[in-house]
Amino acid sequence: MKISGFTIIKNAVTNDYPIVEAINSILPVVDEMIVSVGDSEDATTELIRSIPSDKIKIVHSTWDPTLREGGRILAVETDKAFQHVSPDSDWAFYIQADEVVHEQYHQAIREAASRYKDDRRIEGLLFHYTHFYGTYDYIGDSRKWYDREVRIIRNDRSIQSYKDAQGFRKNGRKLNVKLIDAWMYHYGWVKDPVQMKQKMYNAGKLWHSDEEMNAFLQRGEFFDFNEFDSVARFMGTHPVVMQDRIRRKNWNLQLDTSKKNFSLKNRLLYWIERATGKRLFTYTNYRII
Repeated sequence: MKISGFTIIKNAVTNDYPIVEAINSILPVVDEMIVSVGDSEDATTELIRSIPSDKIKIVHSTWDPTLREGGRILAVETDKAFQHVSPDSDWAFYIQADEVVHEQYHQAIREAASRYKDDRRIEGLLFHYTHFYGTYDYIGDSRKWYDREVRIIRNDRSIQSYKDAQGFRKNGRKLNVKLIDAWMYHYGWVKDPVQMKQKMYNAGKLWHSDEEMNAFLQRGEFFDFNEFDSVARFMGTHPVVMQDRIRRKNWNLQLDTSKKNFSLKNRLLYWIERATGKRLFTYTNYRII
């Protein structure tokens, strides 16, 4: 069995993406790692080259700014990176620049990939998600955070990234997938308030016009992390590859976990999910079989 990893990245240094941690977190699972580096204005390429692994293959890409509507540019770049995956790989493991896999899930991931390798009905493997918010101590636990997503796909070129690279589809239809016993840790909302504001401005330009994002930037220098509907304390451990980044955290943030800013409907659905573990009436971009 062969698994290829692939990811896309642009301006990792400017936006302080944990791309090194993301790549390192899946290197023990994959046999090769395709890193598609966009035309960056910083030392992103040098950053990727600093990772000491002969599994990494760097390719270069020029991002088309005219594809910003709906974040389509991210899906296009994801598809371009996927094209570089070795033809003899069975699976392709996609990871985004702010996602990290805990080492405790490596064995489960490899076992699931091996178990379903020859079952052609299975087109992807579905991960659970934990979304960190504000600092490494809090997680978003409301329905606004997606709880599952496909991150391993069969090495089938008829599979393409969907919309803003949130998931994948095959010839326009949802993938048939298996849910596996592994979590993806999403750190995209963990930054100091000033850098969070700047990162949202830079990333927002992949979806919105310059005029819209300039107006956003004028609404204050800091991102207000208190504008949330629900958060909870994180009670687990972080991946080993994240430990150095966590030690370098230089801001303090205290969030009120008792605050629940919900409509009546979402409050009811939230408590049902807390009590049963089931998320009702939610959209999914996959089909579990």
